[in-house]
Amino acid sequence: MKLEDLPNIGKSIASDLRSLGIHSPTELATRDPLKTYLALSDNMGKRHDPCVLYTLLAARHFLESGESIPWWKFTEQGKQLLAAQTKISIRSGD
Repeated sequence: MKLEDLPNIGKSIASDLRSLGIHSPTELATRDPLKTYLALSDNMGKRHDPCVLYTLLAARHFLESGESIPWWKFTEQGKQLLAAQTKISIRSGD
């Protein structure tokens, strides 16, 4: 199975994931979606659109449950994760 075989993962996101050394769904399943999203931003030198995080959350859900849900259904969860990350960064001075 390729990354592109996962629901919501297209060629562009799959390519970005490969730049982090994630080449298969099995490898993606071991990664935290928020940390992966932040690593993509660091690796690419720019902040990715938050919908990339929502897509990673949808992929994680599929890998854990086998249930395919559109990425936009993870918007609220993703916003909460990003808000919490912002608070942590502010407290630590990052």
